[in-house]
Amino acid sequence: MVRKSKKVKQALRQLITQINPKSPISEQYRSIRTNLQFASVDNDLHTLVITSSGPSEGKSMTAANVAVAFAQQGQKVLLVDADLRKPTVHYTFRVENKKGLSNFLIGELSLVDIVLESGVPNLGVVTCGPIPPNPSEILGSNRMNQFIELAKQHFDLVIFDTPPVLAVTDPAIVAKRCDGVLMVVRSKQTEYEAAKKSKEQLQQVGANILGVVLNDRELKDSNYYYYYGRN
Repeated sequence: MVRKSKKVKQALRQLITQINPKSPISEQYRSIRTNLQFASVDNDLHTLVITSSGPSEGKSMTAANVAVAFAQQGQKVLLVDADLRKPTVHYTFRVENKKGLSNFLIGELSLVDIVLESGVPNLGVVTCGPIPPNPSEILGSNRMNQFIELAKQHFDLVIFDTPPVLAVTDPAIVAKRCDGVLMVVRSKQTEYEAAKKSKEQLQQVGANILGVVLNDRELKDSNYYYYYGRN
């Protein structure tokens, strides 16, 4: 029960754009939203991958809050947990993970069956579902193409939270099918060479890297830094 309580509290802290939309941190997420819209001005942004080089750099936190920020603008948004190895979306939004993306990809369920209410207006979520033995294979299947096309028909923006780039091939598999990629790096943690290698791997598959979020930067005198403190 103690572990569960800690997970709930951590999830609530992560959704700052929902629990405290007037905070400076929430304003920075809205700035990310605006920058993404400018970065894709020549091409409509319907599908977005959010990833990082390694673990614990803030990609899932960023994905959740960016999704909320777009939903608060009035867009119909779907946040998809495409991390079929260590999923977190169900923790963040406090929903069940009995069915999700993996069920769709193996042909068990339809899109309608797996979209859950997030508690945030205009925002639906699709959890990972049962963890499969072959994540890369099913993410690279034709069913994944079908999922993306169906999701685009029902939502203005589909955001995929994927595993770290250097850990597995999953992010590259999903990224090459989407309109853009947002990379998350963590101040004083992400190594330059790791970030560079991640960028190169994504570019090799033709992914469209829209920008980079600097996470956990110490806030000093300027309000132009994206900051989220450690807990």
